[in-house]
Amino acid sequence: MDTADDQWLVFQRRVDGSVDFYRDWQSYVRGFGDMLTEFWLGNEALHALTASGFTELRVDMSDFDNESKFAEYQTFTVRDATDKYRMQCGGYSGTAGDSLSFSNGNQFSTFDADHDNNAIINCAADHTGAFWYSRCHEANPNGQYLGGEYTGDNSHSHGVVWSSFRGFHYSLKFMQMKLRKA
Repeated sequence: MDTADDQWLVFQRRVDGSVDFYRDWQSYVRGFGDMLTEFWLGNEALHALTASGFTELRVDMSDFDNESKFAEYQTFTVRDATDKYRMQCGGYSGTAGDSLSFSNGNQFSTFDADHDNNAIINCAADHTGAFWYSRCHEANPNGQYLGGEYTGDNSHSHGVVWSSFRGFHYSLKFMQMKLRKA
């Protein structure tokens, strides 16, 4: 995807479902995947990057009709391990709609480390992903790669979701999250 310049550092990418993102806490701390296709850079790396000034976020995405959208956030920070990699964001602009602010101020959660704000369920386990879940999410970039529209009794928002773009029952074809210095 084209952006205003080439100063972006990609930390998450989904393109084809070739990498399983339903992983444990330590996998998300360290990072995993293939930098040429699908990957998560790692929460420890995200903390280090945002602490060193990489605090502007851009999320590029497209659906299976090749419609592309983006969301930019003027501020994006990830705290350290003692605060469970709490994320803060603000200053949205873009064409995709603001699905990330719902996660603002939340700690990172995986199926084996439930830090969300939902007292009834583990959002990461229930939505087969890992993210900064609240009660649960409006965005699920690390959900299952389900190939477009999907249905089913238990399928609500399990996919690669940006709800303000295609809703909760559509798994996007492409999503990429990246940072640059503000």
